[in-house]
Parts: sequence; structure tokens; C-alpha cells
Amino acid sequence: MGDILRIGRLELRVLDLEKSVDYYTNVIGLEVTGREGDRVYLKAWDEYDHHSIILQKSDQAGMDHMGFKVKDIYALEKLEKKIEQFGCTLTRSSENTRLAEGEAIRFKIPTGHYMELYTDIKQVGTRVGVINPHPWPDGLKGIAPHRLDHCLLTGDDLETATRFYKEVLGFHQTERITTVDGEVTIGSFLSCTNKAHDLAFVKGPDAKFHHAGFYVDNWYEVLKAADILTKHDVQVEVTPTRHGITRGQTTYFYDPSGNRNEAFASGYISYADFPTITWTEDKIATGIFYHRREMVETFSTSLT
Repeated sequence: MGDILRIGRLELRVLDLEKSVDYYTNVIGLEVTGREGDRVYLKAWDEYDHHSIILQKSDQAGMDHMGFKVKDIYALEKLEKKIEQFGCTLTRSSENTRLAEGEAIRFKIPTGHYMELYTDIKQVGTRVGVINPHPWPDGLKGIAPHRLDHCLLTGDDLETATRFYKEVLGFHQTERITTVDGEVTIGSFLSCTNKAHDLAFVKGPDAKFHHAGFYVDNWYEVLKAADILTKHDVQVEVTPTRHGITRGQTTYFYDPSGNRNEAFASGYISYADFPTITWTEDKIATGIFYHRREMVETFSTSLT
């Protein structure tokens, strides 16, 4: 385990705050843990920290920032110096800038996205507790994912972004997509844990958000998620299928502001010595949609 423990939180800009809260609680199945001004804080049932999703009222959809939890203040200070040395613009956020959080460092990565690292956040636990817990609590709503699993972003300079995450933050690259000659990176999948990915990039416009993936148990839960989406008249982009990349099972859909979400299951385990798997551009459709082997047009054009 490195200095970064895991993906911690995602702050999304939404157009209609109350409509978005209704969607993320009743369709996704998150629980509200706090409200402060134009922000609402939520978490999945199997997450211990106060929040993993922040909804921010805005006139433009997309991602405000993505945050990773660091193991302690010493690691945070060490990473702060490494980020500055790499040349990223960096600022510090004071304690209680966001509800239930301590200090954080905020910086812009080579693709133009804002990221944050933090270590201090209130733990509120789960309804099943940590003493002789049942496998899941009663009263779950909607898709009811275990956790926020990963995010996919777009950007132009994926080589520099990948180098930043590997050399500065200690991620490992589990998979990549390249041109057929192997000269240009057009997709990069990165992990700070033993998951298939915590963060991924695909070639595209800088500073754009592609999707947030929420983890469910298995293929049946992906299918059930699609049923729930139809029951709630949610716009579905891709019905249940499998990825070649990550081997995960998936369905894609949109929140009321047009931010893409995913219900994601399975995926392999990546250990520290896991080799980087390469997909070439001519097989990208199979890598992303393994069964159909054809790209869905909106998948690369619908960004926030």
C-alpha cells in the first residue's frame, strides 16, 4: 500500500440540486449525510467516511474535482512537495472548507482537471456496524451500490498525465489503449489499490468528465440496476454488457444534469507486480463493449 489509500470523493456540478438529490438517493440509492449552502453530501451504504459524493448546484454540469484519501498528514505533506516539483499549480484548503473534512491540497493535473488529496474526514460508519455485522442493511433503495468505485476523464496529453500518477502519486497502470503502432496513448487505466482501476483517462478534450462508476456485487445486480433505471424512466446509454478492458460488467446511464453514471461489477484484482495490458486502437470497440464489438457514438461525444 502506498501513500494514497483509495478514491475518496467526487464533487459533481448539477443543474437542479433537489432533482439531483432525489435521483442520487432514490435511483442510485445513496444516503444524504449533510447539507451546507449549495452542496449536498452523500455516501453509499458500505462506505464508512462521511461522504463520497458531493453535489454542487451550478449552471454547468460536470466535475468540480475528484479526491483521494491519503494515509496520514506526513504522506500528505510529502505528496504536496512532489506535486509542486512536478510543476502542478497547487493550493491548500483549510479545515472545514467542506463539511466534516480537515485540510486538503488542491491541484490541477496535466489534463486540466482539479484533484484533491486529504486525510482527515469524519467517519460515520455503516448501518450494519463493525461488530458481528450482517452482510447488508435493511431498507436499501434503488441500485444501492457498495461504493464509489472509479472515474473516467478525458484529456489530450495522456502520456504526461500517466507519468504524473505513476511517478508522483504512486499509481500503477493496469491497462492502456494505444495506436496500432504503439506510439500514442489514447487510453490509460490507473490504480492506487488492487482494483482494475481507480481512475482512467481517454483521449479527448481537456478538463471533461466522462463517468462515475458505482460498484455493485455481480452481473445480476447490473441487470437489476438496468431494471431500476427503466422503472424510473432514466436515460440509459448502454444496456448491461461486459468490458474487455477490466473484465467488468456494466451498464451506463445519465443523471438529470447529463453526468454519466455506471453500475460496475467484478473486474480483476491487480497486484503490485501486475503487468500493463495493452489494447490497440483497432480493437478498442471490443475492449470497451466486449459483446457488441461496436462503439456507441455517444460514448465518446457525450461529456460534461
